[in-house]
Amino acid sequence: MPLHRPAIVGIGGFQSNIGKTTLVCELLKQFPGWEAIKTTRGHYRSCGKDPHACCVSHLLADQPVVHSGKQETYTQGKDTGRYWDAGAVNVHWVIATDEQIERGITEALERVNRPGVFIEGNSFSDFVEVDAMLMVASVNHWTIKKSAKKALLRSTGIILTAENFEVISPQEVDEFTQWLTAQEILADGAMPAVYPWQDQHRLGSHIRELTASLAA
Repeated sequence: MPLHRPAIVGIGGFQSNIGKTTLVCELLKQFPGWEAIKTTRGHYRSCGKDPHACCVSHLLADQPVVHSGKQETYTQGKDTGRYWDAGAVNVHWVIATDEQIERGITEALERVNRPGVFIEGNSFSDFVEVDAMLMVASVNHWTIKKSAKKALLRSTGIILTAENFEVISPQEVDEFTQWLTAQEILADGAMPAVYPWQDQHRLGSHIRELTASLAA
């Protein structure tokens, strides 16, 4: 990685399909000139079954696979294509097994040469020192998967979504905060700042405060 490394902002999620990619795209609009990394974990065999049970099993190799640039990563409607459409100046897609994620994310970060980068995923944060880790949670589904519990411990903020990205009420924020506190995941009850979906620009200010010295 270059001596002057980019600001690194992780975007994780309590569950799948709750708006992580949409949040990355909204933030890319607020941070022109930044890059984005998508991490996809795969398995040669899913749950001991045939390799085709994993949607990326055919893309895995003995080493992590990292695609970069528009020619390799742009597909309309796919997550990486949406990053480009939102204004990313470069997009990197890491495809790796659990054992390869550390090498894959390291290689992708070595290719970043802009002031900052958004990384979508949970597991990569086990191996990367992030400047801000933001978690997406849904007010409609109060569950949290194992990889999200670990990422939550590194998080500096949580953004709440609802179905169809409706406005989140103060009551919904309070109810979610009470539920998360009751899970006893956070050390000493240290609750990250919680932002309703409509406060994305306030979230942008939060990121700028944490990355100002790096992304200048």
